[in-house]
Amino acid sequence: MRVTTMLFMLAAGAAPALFAAEPALMPMPVKMQSTPGKLAVNANFVVETVGGANARLAPVVRAFLARVSRQTGVLYAPVPPAPADARRLAIDCAGGPEYPALGEDESYALDVSDAGARITAATAEGAIHGLATFAQLIQPGPDGFEVAGVHIEDRPRFPWRGLMLDVCRHWMPVEVVKRNLDAMAAVKLNVLHWHLSEDQGFRVESKRYPRLHEMGSNSDYYTQDQIREIVAYARDRGIRVIPEFDVPGHSGAWFPGYPELASTPGPFILGGRAGSEMDPSKESTYAFLDGFIGEMAQLFPDPYYHIGGDEVNPRAWNQSESIQAFAREHGLKDAPAIQVYFNQRLLKIVQKYGKTMVGWDEILVPGLPTDAVIQSWRGQKSLSEAASKGYRGILSWGYYLDHLSPASFHYAVDPLGGPDAANLTPEQASRIMGGEACMWSELTGPETVDSRIWPRMAAIAERLWSSRDITDPDAMYARLDAVSRNLEFTGAMHRAYYQPMLDRIAGNQPVGPLRVLADSIEALGLGTGRNGRPTGTMPLNRFVDACLPESELARSMEFAARRFAANPAGDKDDEARLRRQFETWAANDALFQPLVENNKLLAEVAPLSKDLAALGEAGIKMLDYLTPPPVTPPAEKPKKLSGKARKAELAAQQAAQAAKEDWLAKENAELARLAQPPRRGNNGGAPSSSADVRLAAFRPVKVLADALVHN
Repeated sequence: MRVTTMLFMLAAGAAPALFAAEPALMPMPVKMQSTPGKLAVNANFVVETVGGANARLAPVVRAFLARVSRQTGVLYAPVPPAPADARRLAIDCAGGPEYPALGEDESYALDVSDAGARITAATAEGAIHGLATFAQLIQPGPDGFEVAGVHIEDRPRFPWRGLMLDVCRHWMPVEVVKRNLDAMAAVKLNVLHWHLSEDQGFRVESKRYPRLHEMGSNSDYYTQDQIREIVAYARDRGIRVIPEFDVPGHSGAWFPGYPELASTPGPFILGGRAGSEMDPSKESTYAFLDGFIGEMAQLFPDPYYHIGGDEVNPRAWNQSESIQAFAREHGLKDAPAIQVYFNQRLLKIVQKYGKTMVGWDEILVPGLPTDAVIQSWRGQKSLSEAASKGYRGILSWGYYLDHLSPASFHYAVDPLGGPDAANLTPEQASRIMGGEACMWSELTGPETVDSRIWPRMAAIAERLWSSRDITDPDAMYARLDAVSRNLEFTGAMHRAYYQPMLDRIAGNQPVGPLRVLADSIEALGLGTGRNGRPTGTMPLNRFVDACLPESELARSMEFAARRFAANPAGDKDDEARLRRQFETWAANDALFQPLVENNKLLAEVAPLSKDLAALGEAGIKMLDYLTPPPVTPPAEKPKKLSGKARKAELAAQQAAQAAKEDWLAKENAELARLAQPPRRGNNGGAPSSSADVRLAAFRPVKVLADALVHN
């Protein structure tokens, strides 16, 4: 089996060149076996559908061919080729529902040979997943693009595999949503959880309550026609769309247009701090929500509706005389009990319109009906607790993309992981339906959101689709780099914006030194060291906004350093590569510092440039220490040293060793400083010197430093 060979090489830390010819599939399929033959993907490539799902699959095939055309550069003529020349991919699909549905059969089989290719699936969603795999298998070959012979059988581990996209803190236009839907389909995600209301914005047109979008959006909202367009676009990519309108907290954008909904008298300014909790004591609140949910239910056909329910600040309720009187009248002892009452009323409204209520895990309190679905953002423990009490749930803790944690961190988080999940019965464990990554948008906008989602989202997609036993982070990263490039052909812009944003910062100065620095940097996010929360109108144009969450260069250098440290005498290729990069770093600061003059956007980065130069110099010296000197046969027998000379030579060696150890101790202290995330907030009133980034270049140098300690 080809896949077995590939994964063994990756786990052993093989160089990228060794597996470049292998397809980088993500998520990994359940079963994959190479077979004889290959199918050319050229101008004669055609896709045919058979079975009962032709109408559903027609737009799917169009989108697939457009993606393949971008991937290969091949233009497909509107007139099909002659039958004898055609290179066919047949899709045999029975049908399935009009819209994707939770729990439907998403499995598929894919066979490729000289005679053609065939995808067999019970539903359109299974066929869509098969097409995503086929696209990842396309590789350049001796005669052009081709797919090697293969037999694949595949199905998902979890039925709920989602991305939550916050379009409220920073507005995300239609084209941003669409291109991320295309990328989601490429890695077999099947839920877009669309966060549509917040304190900072209400993003959907309401014809029944028009002041919601007129006064709560700064004119940035989706029309109802655009909502229908995106829902249809998602359907054609096998993705369900679940709206979230957050209540009773995080509701500040509702109140400028309808202040009577609020628990406080206002006044209310969009994005302000006047309080964002709805008044749970008024019947008019529930009548309003009934009308609103009824209207939204017509726009979103999926049977699940997210009510938010998180982070409700009880202060407004506790300080309101009318709400406290209402609580006493209804026997509600505290704010959590008031929220249970609110949720019970809301649940009936949601059910009235044929929907199932989803909420964040704060809604899991005694008295909540088990019809509700729990989305856990506070940990695996609360998810397992919900499952043990009869609730279905999904995990988001550990999948917060806005934290900008490495893909390996997310990859290690399993919805059924942790000690509490291990104690669940099989029936209870089955209530855990999967997970959702969260892309909160305090620190990202349309220009940067793709780079904050991709490619790390692909690692989460694999965790939710593939076998629980596929856990090797090195093997994941080896595939992730190739998948990241492949995602560009779906339209994702996570790589495309990087250089233009650096060009903007550099202005008319040479951008090369800035690119050298940026390639060795990792941006920090909320929860991992980023300071402040920009407003929705604040420009996201700093160095940190251009930098990526993970440095591919630093990671590849770290792998090279590991290999070299294991074999310093024989690994000349990695030594040469490391030395070239260290020399580039060491020389870069002299080129970078002239760019800083009169450039506010670069001033905060100047100390990092000096740190990078110091790392380069340290790396070169460590290579010198670790590389054995060349062995040359002596021209003549060495002279015998006198006792005094031997003593002097030994003293010199001891002094050199002491100097080396002293230098290494100082370098390790410096590496420890660079490894620490910067402190949050200000330091004694002075701005943080971190620039909200981490210098990832310290990692390969740290590998060499550790090797020196044991040398």
